[in-house]
Amino acid sequence: MDCLFCAIAAGDAPAHRVLVDERAVAFLDTRPLFPGHVLVVPRAHAGTLTELPGPDVGPFFLRVRRGAAAVESALGADGSFVAMNNRVSQSVPHLHAHVVPRRRKDGLRGFFWPRTRYADDAEAAAVAARLRAAVSAGDGDPG
Repeated sequence: MDCLFCAIAAGDAPAHRVLVDERAVAFLDTRPLFPGHVLVVPRAHAGTLTELPGPDVGPFFLRVRRGAAAVESALGADGSFVAMNNRVSQSVPHLHAHVVPRRRKDGLRGFFWPRTRYADDAEAAAVAARLRAAVSAGDGDPG
C-alpha cells in the first residue's frame, strides 16, 4: 500500500508533527485554512471512519479532542472547527480529522457546502425512519 499518511505516521515522510503516540499522529496540514490547521490520523491504516475498528474509535477521538484543545490554547484561538470526510473529498484515502483554529470574524462561513431544506415534515420523517432502521440493524457498524 502506498499511503502518504501511513508514511508520515511511520516517520518515513516529512511532516511538522505536533502529537505522536502509539495510536495517532497529528501534523500540520500542508495547505491550511489558517495557520495551525492540523490533521489527526490513526497510526493503523483505515480509509474511513467506518473502517476504523470499534475499539480504536474512542482513543482516536481522544487524540482529536487533545488536538483541538492544543490548537485553541497554543494559538489563542476563540475555538476550533473539527471535520472529517469519508471517501468523498478525501485527498488522501486515510482517515483524518481536520482541526482548524477559529477566530470570530475569520472569514470562514459555516459549512463549506450548500445547505438545503426538506420539502416538508413528511420527507424529513421518512429519511429519519430509514436512518433509524439502519441504526437498529447495525448497518455499516463494523463493531
